[in-house]
Amino acid sequence: MKRVGFTLKVKPELIEEYKAHHANVWPEMLDALRRHGWHNYTLFMRDDGLLFGYVEVPESFEKALAGMATEEVNARWQAMMAPYFENLSGAYADQSMVQLEEVFHLD
Repeated sequence: MKRVGFTLKVKPELIEEYKAHHANVWPEMLDALRRHGWHNYTLFMRDDGLLFGYVEVPESFEKALAGMATEEVNARWQAMMAPYFENLSGAYADQSMVQLEEVFHLD
């Protein structure tokens, strides 16, 4: 299992709305994530909107992202979420995640 950390930035004025969407993630989106091997997927956010994500994937983050790119529900979710983020390098957040280097892990 590969552990992955990444960052994104939510616009401060949209933080509460962003949190509300994530309190009610569509069941079909959750199913798609599971189908493509996303485990222990967790999001943490600072008060200023800096978002840290953590996920465990079977092979690689790139393969997990590629699998989600085949899902119509992911395209709808990403389009809905795109306006919430600052400085996207791609069209959507899942194309703009800044992957972090793992430097320590305690089992």
